[in-house]
Amino acid sequence: MTQIPQLIVTIKQHLKSAGMTYRDVAQALGLSEPSVKRLLSNGRLTLERLAQFSDLLGLTMAELFQEAELSAPRLQMLTREQEAQLVSNEKLLLVAVCTLNHWSTDDIISAYHLSKAECIKHLLVLERMGIANLKPENRIRLLVARDFDWLPDGPIRKFFLQQGLPDFMESRFDAPNESMDFAHGMLTKSAYAQLQVEMHRLHSKLATLHNESLIAPLSEKSGTALLLAIRVWEPKAFRKLKRV
Repeated sequence: MTQIPQLIVTIKQHLKSAGMTYRDVAQALGLSEPSVKRLLSNGRLTLERLAQFSDLLGLTMAELFQEAELSAPRLQMLTREQEAQLVSNEKLLLVAVCTLNHWSTDDIISAYHLSKAECIKHLLVLERMGIANLKPENRIRLLVARDFDWLPDGPIRKFFLQQGLPDFMESRFDAPNESMDFAHGMLTKSAYAQLQVEMHRLHSKLATLHNESLIAPLSEKSGTALLLAIRVWEPKAFRKLKRV
């Protein structure tokens, strides 16, 4: 359920947009003005009161909850210390990555050698970091923004460059679901900039397809990695022959 403080923020925003004062609300709900102020400050709103506020604002309760959920502040990036904590424990990092990919608790423990107790322990660490909330029946509520990302030069990116990249490149890339291409050309600065734009577009396309695939069951999806790299470069053997 959406947190009460965020519901109150949403209610106040709607009241302000409608030009309604606490006195207007008090008259509409049959309460005193001080009572309305207390309700919207101490957070002691019953479902009945929430229903009354919803009616007053011309919303259904479902719409009020949904709007509050969407407007809640979302985590966009971890601190360097938090990323270092994830990297220091491979099981914690695994649970974090699975959580960010919208896996359920059952999905994680059925796919990997983690006990339910271990998984929950790591999920509680993620909760303290603000990545997710652990709800009743061990449901996971993700709290990150859509544009959540790892620090540009942080521990997570370094981990995947140092450990993930060599593992990724071990493949011959000749399997039916694998492909790799390598190309080289001589480009002007303008052409180089255009190529960078196209790379960003492809990266965004992967993110879009990832979001479109979220509703599909886990059994129909596979972890997919796309490596994009560009640099001004020529083979080392050629560089050795260059005139100084």
